[in-house]
Amino acid sequence: MKLAILVTLCLASSTALAAANCPKYPKAEWMPQDQAKAKIESMGYKINKFKVDGNCYEIYGVNKEGKKAEVYFDAKTLNVVKAEIRK
Repeated sequence: MKLAILVTLCLASSTALAAANCPKYPKAEWMPQDQAKAKIESMGYKINKFKVDGNCYEIYGVNKEGKKAEVYFDAKTLNVVKAEIRK
C-alpha cells in the first residue's frame, strides 16, 4: 500500500514538473487553432503534433534549426512559455 502511494506521488510530481504554466484566459480570447498553427509555422517550426495542454497550445515538431522540439505557447499571444529542444 505504501509503495503504491509513493509511486503515485512520484508520478504526480514528475508530471507537474513537465507541464508549462500558461496564463489562464477565457477560451473566447484564445487564438483560433488554425491561426495559431499558421503563426507557429511562420515562426519556423514544423508541426508534427498540435494539442491543447491545460491553458497552453503545445506542439511536437522540429524547430528552424532542424532539432526536435516540444514547445508550449500562450494560447492568446503565442509567446513561448516553455521549450524543450533536443540535440
